[in-house]
This record gives sequence, C-alpha cells and structure tokens, in this order.
Amino acid sequence: MVDDSVASTVPDQEARRPKTAAERQRAYRQRKRQQRQIAPASAPPEALPDAQPVAAVVGLPVASNVTVTPAALPVTAVTPVTPVTSITPVTLAVTLPVSADVTHVTEPLSQVTNGRPISAHGLTVAALALAAVGITMNGWFAQTLGSTDLAGLLFLAIGIASDLVALAVPPTAVQLWQARRRATAIIAWLVWLATFVFAVTSGIGFASVNIADVTLTRASRVTPAVTIAQDALRDAVAARNRECAGGVGRFCREREQAVTDRQRALDAALSAVERAADPQTDAAAKIVAWLSVGVANPGADAFAMLRLILLALLPQIGGILLMIARSR
Repeated sequence: MVDDSVASTVPDQEARRPKTAAERQRAYRQRKRQQRQIAPASAPPEALPDAQPVAAVVGLPVASNVTVTPAALPVTAVTPVTPVTSITPVTLAVTLPVSADVTHVTEPLSQVTNGRPISAHGLTVAALALAAVGITMNGWFAQTLGSTDLAGLLFLAIGIASDLVALAVPPTAVQLWQARRRATAIIAWLVWLATFVFAVTSGIGFASVNIADVTLTRASRVTPAVTIAQDALRDAVAARNRECAGGVGRFCREREQAVTDRQRALDAALSAVERAADPQTDAAAKIVAWLSVGVANPGADAFAMLRLILLALLPQIGGILLMIARSR
C-alpha cells in the first residue's frame, strides 16, 4: 500500500513541477501541429463552397438533404475550355456572263462552232466571196469608162468604195437600229441604197458588155449552112445582073425574085448561128413552153433580161448575207 501511494504521487509531483524552456517549446510546437490538422475538419459550413456546383463538376446527382464537404470529394484540376462558335456556311452567288449566241442556239452541238452555227459561217464565207466578185466586176467596168488613165483610176476607186459600203452598211445599220439610234440607222440605209443602185448598174454594164462580146463572137462563126447560103446568093446576084443588063423584062424579074429568096435563106442561116451562140436563153424558153403545155411561151429575150438582172444583182447582196449571218 505504501508503494502504490508513493507511485501515484510521483506523477503529480512531476506534473506540478515547473517545465523547462525546452519542454515548453516542444509542447507549443505540438499544439500548433494539432491545430493545423484539426482546422479543415472543424471549418464552419458557410465557409464551404456550395454542394451543387461541386457535384455538378464531378457529375454525381446531389440530394437536397445532403451536404458535400471538400474532404469527401476528389480534387481534380479543371482545364478551361474555349467555347466553339458555330460556323455558318456562306453561299456566294456567282453570275457568269453568257453569250447570247450560245443561249439561243437550237441546233445540235455537233453543228455549232465557237457558239455559232456552221450555217452562219457558211453565209459569212458566201457573203465575202460575192463581195469580192462584185468589187472586181464593178471596179473593172468603172475603169473602162475613163477616157484617160487617171480617170480610169478614179472610176476604179469609186467602184471599189461603193461595193465596200454596200457590204458593210447592212450589219451596222441593224446594230444601230437595235441600239435605238433610229435616225442614224435610217441614214445608213439610205446610203446603202445609193451605193447598191450604183453597184447594180455597174454590174449590169459589166455583164451586158461581156455577154454581147461572147454572143457576137459566136454569132460571127461561118457554118457550112452559111457558106452555102452565101454562095447561092452570089450566084443569084450574078445571074440577075446579066439578065437585067439589057433591060427589065420577065426574066430579069425572075432573077430579082431569086436574089430575094437567096437573101432570106442567108438570113435564116445567120439567125440559126445566133441562136446557137446563146443556147441558154433559147433552151429556157423551150422548157417553160413545154412545162406549161404551150400556155406560156416566153421569148429568148425575156430570159436574157432575167439573166442579166441576176448576174448584176447577186454580187451585190453580200452585205445582206453578212447581216443575216451575224444575226444568227
């Protein structure tokens, strides 16, 4: 018993014994360490963050009667995410120029070249060919009208210029009319009419001169029928002269009648040669008479006039053909 009481009194004595400076410093450090460990657990609820945002970050459902503390949640570093703005596609309306010649082409693609039908190119070539022929014809005929070389050159220049104007004015006049420049277009057509008439008259002169020369050359041929008729006429004239030398009597009058008959035979032979010199008109007249069963019986002169007009007119329509070709 004495030992137990003595043992119980020893710690009390030691507890009542004043601590040294080292012991007090050690105890102070221990208290501070314990306070630092207990401070997070004993923090008041209002200092904690809201439970709902924390649960939303973690992705867990949160009950209304449950409070989530930071100690119960894992701490995860959250990387800020830049919001992506939706890109709206932009549609650009691009308008390409389209040629009117292509949009209005109704012919198959195989018959179209560079946006224009092949027929338009053919008309252009024909127009230029006729224009070249007309310029040559009118220039040559105009030059033959000059009495001197200088006058001939001046007439040549007039003929060429008039044909060029007749070629270029129709397409230009159409463009002026479409541009609503009506007065200028009318003046252009009047100028074209003047040059066209001049060109046609020159063409008539060229065609008539050359046709007449060729016809005369052919008609002057001496055929066997003409030779026989000429010999018969000479014999009849000689017989008449012998018979009528002594006076006019019955036999003299018979020789006169024979001379007249031989002259008619010679004229008929020459007419046959002339008709053979221009067989085109004679054949055309016969064809028309045959087709109409004799109702229409035109002469060769009518076809000669028709041919002359066409030969003079066709080389001058190059401008009209060029206008048609450009309008397609």
